[in-house]
Amino acid sequence: MKTFPMHLISATRSESIPDVVQFTGQDASGSFGIMANAFRRITTLAYGLAHFRQLSGEVEYLAMPGGLLYFLDNQLRIATTQYVRAAGLSEVTEALDRELRREGEAMRDIRQSMRNLDEQVMKKLFELRQAARR
Repeated sequence: MKTFPMHLISATRSESIPDVVQFTGQDASGSFGIMANAFRRITTLAYGLAHFRQLSGEVEYLAMPGGLLYFLDNQLRIATTQYVRAAGLSEVTEALDRELRREGEAMRDIRQSMRNLDEQVMKKLFELRQAARR
């Protein structure tokens, strides 16, 4: 069976999967599949879930908020801001839950930093105003 490599590229990581037999994704026109030696294709992936099958028969899933897919010279490249790769749908759900919790914690930290910065600015303005009155 013919295969092709798939290269996943995001803002924080990249990886290559060497022996992909079939990739199934979705763009604005609907679902589509890519197999080895297919014609060149470039498309914008829709938000959601894609899957691919490896030579071993293993199926894996990719959850992503959209991305750019480019298939050329029997190589598939997918560029996205972030993605979750898992062997099963329940694993995708768990990984997405972990990612959402991590992002929630990061947002809380950012909000706290903004509050601290706001307090420091207000304190400095108060000190400047007091110094100007003297």
